[in-house]
Amino acid sequence: MTQKAFSLAGKNALVTGASSGLGRHFAGVLAEAGAQVVVGARRLERLNNVVVGIESAGGRALAAQLDVTDPDSIRSLFEMTADTVGLIDIVVNCAGIAKTGDFIELGDAEWNKVFAVNVDGARRVSQEATRRLIDAERPGVIINIASVAGIGAAPGWTVYATSKAAVIHLTKTMATELWRFNIRVNALCPGYFPSEMSEVFLASERGQKYVDDFPPRRVGELHELTGPLLLLASDASSYMTGVTLPVDGGHSIRLF
Repeated sequence: MTQKAFSLAGKNALVTGASSGLGRHFAGVLAEAGAQVVVGARRLERLNNVVVGIESAGGRALAAQLDVTDPDSIRSLFEMTADTVGLIDIVVNCAGIAKTGDFIELGDAEWNKVFAVNVDGARRVSQEATRRLIDAERPGVIINIASVAGIGAAPGWTVYATSKAAVIHLTKTMATELWRFNIRVNALCPGYFPSEMSEVFLASERGQKYVDDFPPRRVGELHELTGPLLLLASDASSYMTGVTLPVDGGHSIRLF
């Protein structure tokens, strides 16, 4: 009974930002749980490698080039998947970029670029998915990948942290509107995990001090996100919506 609650058999899932890092890991997790996974990102060659990895492990996956800042690209992906795998039941909005720097030096171009991907990208993909689910009168799940940076605050992270705080509140407002269509919306907030986005910071003196200063004194391991993701994606969380779930080794309780 427990295993069945976490099963994604018969479901179609989309993971954005799936060419590397957390997105790639999430795609593999969903496929292993039984979902047919569409992996979306700009780097098609890397996506094809993700598909090979999933299929070699016995899963099912399809690569689709995607730019979450381009409404036409998003629409094309959903039209393609409708003709191949069918309706998308689960969306994991993982596409994201980071920008660090002092607040006083932050320019409009940097601000707009981060928000275009992290916030508007998640909004656009979610809107396309939910319109199709509502038209088909089908339930669905949306998981927005936020960050503990959206819960606390730290110097040098103004635009990234603000964008992730916006994702958290977007999640809550979406949940209040979409529950009546049986579409659940939750946010997963990782702490520091190994990824292309975090590797430069974690390798720096400041990054090492950051890690040493919070309880586990280490970064997370990708497998430690597997359970939380499956919880939010599956019927095991059928009574959860609008939730912000930190997975950070206790980082967020210190508020940075």
